Amino acid sequence: MITAEVCEDAGVWDEMVLDLGGHPLQLWGWGVLKSAHNWQARRVLFRENEMTVGAAQILFRPLPGPFKRLSYVPRGPVYQDGKGGEVYETLVAYVKLHLPGTVLTVEPDSDAAPEAEGFQESKNTILIPRTLILDLSKTEDELLEAMTKKTRQYIRKSGREGVTLKQVTSHDAISKCLEIYHETAARANFALHGDEYYYDVHEKLGDASVVFAAYEGEQLLSFVWLAVSGKTAFELYGGMNDRGQELRANYALKWHAIATCKRWGIARYDMNGLLNDGVSTFKQGFASHEDMLAGTFDYPLSPLYSVWSVALPKAKAVARKIKSLK
Repeated sequence: MITAEVCEDAGVWDEMVLDLGGHPLQLWGWGVLKSAHNWQARRVLFRENEMTVGAAQILFRPLPGPFKRLSYVPRGPVYQDGKGGEVYETLVAYVKLHLPGTVLTVEPDSDAAPEAEGFQESKNTILIPRTLILDLSKTEDELLEAMTKKTRQYIRKSGREGVTLKQVTSHDAISKCLEIYHETAARANFALHGDEYYYDVHEKLGDASVVFAAYEGEQLLSFVWLAVSGKTAFELYGGMNDRGQELRANYALKWHAIATCKRWGIARYDMNGLLNDGVSTFKQGFASHEDMLAGTFDYPLSPLYSVWSVALPKAKAVARKIKSLK
């Protein structure tokens, strides 16, 4: 029988997540980050015969009035092969008892739906399931061969233009990246957190926060920001200024990030979502395939779930409308 046990030791937690091949959004630091920005985190180990067979970092936040609470497991839970069904069942039982509310939402880091009765597919997606995941066990030649001809050409072009590529860690370098991110957001019309959130990402994730940047001389051109675990590199943010666009710096930079993660022994590189936009077209140039993860699944915890699941999309639509009028 599998039992649930709260973990309060960051080192033990991360060791278990890494041993189970977990996603970086299941690392302790991601929970610390979200706890500083309107969520709380609970880390639960699933144990059988004194062995850890699974883990789930549960993020939760209050909902208005009788709705009580939303619980959410991003890119999890993680578990040993063959233990998925029991882990999901134990997760549900734990949340019902200790985090009662309206819904438990999970977004697995695989193409497999939750192996437990009661979960239902949800359209209230948080992380986009359609994505592009590179298999870094392939050789560099194989990865390059899968790219479009144009992508390979632009990688070479930015190299010839004298673009330099490196990992950055300092507060000043992150500040410069955020300046470019603001430019990118204004150009592409998407909303950002306050800058303090991104500084917290870099601080709270620690070594799991990896930022690569492209320069012309001392001028920053573009950046790509990853969260990494032993198995997965996951793109969080990226941006480029006008000069970077001229030099196609983002092509060489992304290839540098991919190749570096491969050298570090990371197994997969996840580009974190594909839509029908220019950024997605750029991503698609780096492979000849797409991936479709399982998506978003809800386990209703209350009779009020049906009301909440209808109200949430409407609230999101109103928020988008307000934003478009600003």
